[in-house]
Amino acid sequence: MARYTGPVCKLCRREGVKLYLKGDRCFSAKCAIENRAHPPGMHGQKRSKRLSDYGVRLREKQKLRRIYSLGEGPFRKLFAEAAKRKGVTGATFLVLLEQRLDSVVLRLGLANSRAQARQLIGHGHYTVNGKRVTIPSYRVRPGDEITVAKGSEKLVVIQQAVAAARRRKGVPWLEFNPDALKGRFVRTPSRDDLVLPVNEQLIVEYYSR
Repeated sequence: MARYTGPVCKLCRREGVKLYLKGDRCFSAKCAIENRAHPPGMHGQKRSKRLSDYGVRLREKQKLRRIYSLGEGPFRKLFAEAAKRKGVTGATFLVLLEQRLDSVVLRLGLANSRAQARQLIGHGHYTVNGKRVTIPSYRVRPGDEITVAKGSEKLVVIQQAVAAARRRKGVPWLEFNPDALKGRFVRTPSRDDLVLPVNEQLIVEYYSR
C-alpha cells in the first residue's frame, strides 16, 4: 500500500478521534476535529450507518495504523511478531510499536510528528548510543541513548519541537534532557503506561478471523 500523502486532519475526522498527526497544532484550538468532528466528504455529516462486527474491528485497526503512520505491510508484519511472543498479543504489539525509533524520537519531543521524525531519522539527524541511525523502524531497547547528531542541534524544526515538548508532560519510560538534546529509553512501557484511543483486542480479533 502506498503511503498516504493527503491532508492528515481528514484521517482524524474519519476515525472520530485525535490521532495527533500534526504535532503542536493538535494541542491547539486550530485542530480540525475540534470544529469539524464529522467524517470528511460531502455526506460526512449524514453518515449514521451502523458498522458490522467486521467494520468495527477494521476501523480499530485502521485507527492504530494511522496513529503510527504505518503501511499495512509493516503493520501486519509487526503484529505477526507480537503474536509469536509470550504474553498478551495486543499489549505486546503496542510495545513493539513504541520501541520503533520514530516513536521514541516523537515521544522524547525531538520531532513534532511521526512523519517529521521519520524524515529527520532518514536524513541522519539522530544517533543511538553514539551511532548515526537512518532507519525509522530501528528497535530501541532499554538503556539506549538517543541524541541529536552533531551538527543538527541548530535545526529549526528540532528546536521548535523541543520548545513545544517543554510545555507538555513526558512519558514514564523515557528520560529526556532538553538542554542537551539527549534522551534515554529507560524501560519498555507497560500497557497501563500507554494512553491510546484504541482497543487492541479488536485488532487481535481482526487479524485472527
